[in-house]
Amino acid sequence: MAISDPQEVPGEKHEAPHAADLQSSLRRRLAAAVVSASSSVADSSSKAYVREAETSSACSGDESCTETSAEGVTRDQIADAARDREDKKESSLAAHSGNYAERAGDQEDEERESGGEVHMRYMYPTSAPAHRRVKESPLSSDAIFRQSHAGLFNLCIVVLVAVNSRLIIENIMKYGLLIRSGFWFSSRSLSDWPLLMCCFTFPLFPLGSFFVEKLAWNKCISKPLVISLHVLITTASILWPVFVILRCDSSVLSGLALMLFGCIVWLKLVSYVHTNYDIRALSNLAEKGDASSSSLIPEIVQGTSLQSLIYFMLAPTLCYQPTYPRSTCVRKGWVTRQALKLVIFTGVMGFIVEQYINPIVKNSQHPLKGNFLYAVERVLKLSVPTLYVWLCMFYCFFHLWLNILAELLRFGDREFYKDWWNAKTVEEYWRMWNMPVHKWMIRHIYLPCLRNGLPKGAAIVIAFLISAIFHELVIGVPCHLFKFWAFIGIMFQVPLVILTNYLQRKFKNNMVGNMIFWSFFSIFGQPMCVLLYYHDVMNRKVRASNG
Repeated sequence: MAISDPQEVPGEKHEAPHAADLQSSLRRRLAAAVVSASSSVADSSSKAYVREAETSSACSGDESCTETSAEGVTRDQIADAARDREDKKESSLAAHSGNYAERAGDQEDEERESGGEVHMRYMYPTSAPAHRRVKESPLSSDAIFRQSHAGLFNLCIVVLVAVNSRLIIENIMKYGLLIRSGFWFSSRSLSDWPLLMCCFTFPLFPLGSFFVEKLAWNKCISKPLVISLHVLITTASILWPVFVILRCDSSVLSGLALMLFGCIVWLKLVSYVHTNYDIRALSNLAEKGDASSSSLIPEIVQGTSLQSLIYFMLAPTLCYQPTYPRSTCVRKGWVTRQALKLVIFTGVMGFIVEQYINPIVKNSQHPLKGNFLYAVERVLKLSVPTLYVWLCMFYCFFHLWLNILAELLRFGDREFYKDWWNAKTVEEYWRMWNMPVHKWMIRHIYLPCLRNGLPKGAAIVIAFLISAIFHELVIGVPCHLFKFWAFIGIMFQVPLVILTNYLQRKFKNNMVGNMIFWSFFSIFGQPMCVLLYYHDVMNRKVRASNG
């Protein structure tokens, strides 16, 4: 019986079966090869002894027989050649056995990494190598970003919940529950009825724009008159809530809600007017035979539709177009769950404001008039609760509310934000955190500036200038004062954009820019703005009561 190579056994296939089946198959092959080798060696030895015995008996019966065979080869040479063949076969068997053991060890490593278990009797031999490849430690600089850190993220969540739970319990034990009974609704809310009436008048402005567009499409009025009427309507839509808020002694929260509503209406009307103006211009070019412009005209160019305008005013977008991508159905159960989350997180925001932010602000001084170190301490103490409130506000509005509205209206494009928390520069943050406003700025401010020959830097400054004006209106008007803190804060983003872009190019490290963004924006910027406006509002009320 000759020694057969385990890799060349007929009928066997070396495909990639299941890990456990492959490993057990390798073990069986190795055992069979060892048994075959031993039996082959014994068989060849017995045959050699039989041949030697036959030769001896033949020679004993024949005196002419000598120590040399018919071919002239002695018996010692035959035995040496047989031993050499046996040694080679044994070394070949050992090599094959080592290869199988190594492959079995690799399979076992892979099975262990995938979570499988290996039975003890199938373990590879002790002599099998335990170190076969060059590997890095999971936390080394070359491998840390290739690893999954889900467990560490879960640990941070657990620690965050535990630490903040302790702080909440300690705060309640020390100061008691500070939430007022009239936090959600009080008699003061009834005095803000003029603001509610102002909200009911907002549909008049898009209706006026619709009639102007109808006249423009029917060519009943001239182009300069169309532009003048639209400017008048859009300007009135933003000045009307400002007038109502300043005339009424309303609460800051009610005034803030009304100003946000007014700004949204203004942005939507500008997009509606600008888009229809562009469609009319392309339509006129197509009528004159310009083939290049006809391909750019939207599918619906036969005037403007009241139905499309109503849908646009309700949809969670600031950019008008005749049609939008739509989802197939409304998931009522999903809407109910999101609405429940909205109520819960709104309550969390109110709790943080009443229990933490209000006491800290009331026990503080004006950050620009008191002791510098005390002001820094107040800002740092206020940074954590204001950051929590801002994150809850972002989640409630941009994720929950806008998705609920999109689901009810079957609005398909729900990219209301991107992963702004990974922003490497301030510029990236402003491009990703508020996608409806960003798309509006790109479509109606930035690109028109570039088409009119302005450089890119000037277009960016104009976009930030418009954003700063609206931030000042939204915050300054409800507070009944114009200190321009919000305006200065937004315009200060321009040098921060330049600085963070420079640092990003210099260090080529994503973490440096991201840490600078979080430090400037969340740790120092928002708490400082809260302190400035609070003390200015309190000073205004003191002067009003004394006067």
